[in-house]
Amino acid sequence: MPISPSSMINQYKFEDEPELRDLFITVDDPESHITAIETFITYRVVTKTSRGEFDSSEYEVRRRYQDFLWLKNKLEEAHPTLIIPPLPEKFIMRGMVERFSDEFIETRRKALHKFLNRIADHPTLTFNEDFKIFLTAQAWELSSHKKQGPGLLSRMGQTVRAVASSVRGAVKNRPGMFTEMNDYMETFSQKINLLDKIAHRIYKEERDYFNEMKEYGPIHTLWSASEEDIADSLKGIASCIDRCCKATEKRMAGLSENLLPILHEYVLYSEILMGVLKRRDQIQAELDSKVDALANKKTEKDLFSEEIGKLEDKVERANNALKADWDRWKQNMQCDMRSTFTNVAENNLRFYEENDVAELVQILK
Repeated sequence: MPISPSSMINQYKFEDEPELRDLFITVDDPESHITAIETFITYRVVTKTSRGEFDSSEYEVRRRYQDFLWLKNKLEEAHPTLIIPPLPEKFIMRGMVERFSDEFIETRRKALHKFLNRIADHPTLTFNEDFKIFLTAQAWELSSHKKQGPGLLSRMGQTVRAVASSVRGAVKNRPGMFTEMNDYMETFSQKINLLDKIAHRIYKEERDYFNEMKEYGPIHTLWSASEEDIADSLKGIASCIDRCCKATEKRMAGLSENLLPILHEYVLYSEILMGVLKRRDQIQAELDSKVDALANKKTEKDLFSEEIGKLEDKVERANNALKADWDRWKQNMQCDMRSTFTNVAENNLRFYEENDVAELVQILK
């Protein structure tokens, strides 16, 4: 049998990946919890690993959305210039599904599964200690670990420094490649947001078309009972409409399961990357301000020189981390987009093959 383009892409992707993966994570088995205060969903997180730093080869824990959000925040805090994978929003795909419906829960489960596996596949994030605790700690242990976060004064200091850096204006000594990254992300953000809106509009139009078409099949069947002369033609039309409904439903499922989540994930990625670039600029701005202060200082030059040396190292580490992550992210994004739109094209081809217009014309003759 001929190999479809999407199958070939997946084949090449697997062949290029080294078979050195030692961490496998599954998110499944959602459970609803109702208390006097709130209603929430927990998910089972199963981890299998051969890594030596884990005490066991398999773990099973339950986590709720807030736990995933805590992990994301801890990763951003520990690695401010790495590209942390996005989490689904609190209300994913609003206007399309209801909260706590089966469709909503399944959509979120898939997104949370992808979030953890993207972290597991990342060369740096995968070894983060908070990530390990998230995967292995029981609920009470995780709750206790969360309380060991930075104190109020530490968090206030971080906030003050971030605000101070953000209001200093444009970075004077930003390397050209990061300016190019910023320009790329501004254009990418506009285009991916536009694609996301168009895809949602197509899905809505497809859903409206499907709902209208569902009514026509039974109407033609009933009509055939009162028109003996054209009964066969009316039944044939009803049969074609029924097949068209089924094919349309399949195409809608393909859009909601493949196209819409990927596009929205990269809408969130665009916001994350703009934040990463701003944090890199804040580190650069802090270094620039110290250099300017040193030029105007007549005393304490040794102290300033030491601080500048540390900041230069910090900027270099931030630059190297972002450059490596940027190349990796672009490669994954291009592969995801190619695979996604190839799947959409194949689904459209199948749709028109299953809805043969020539057959309907023959019936009407």
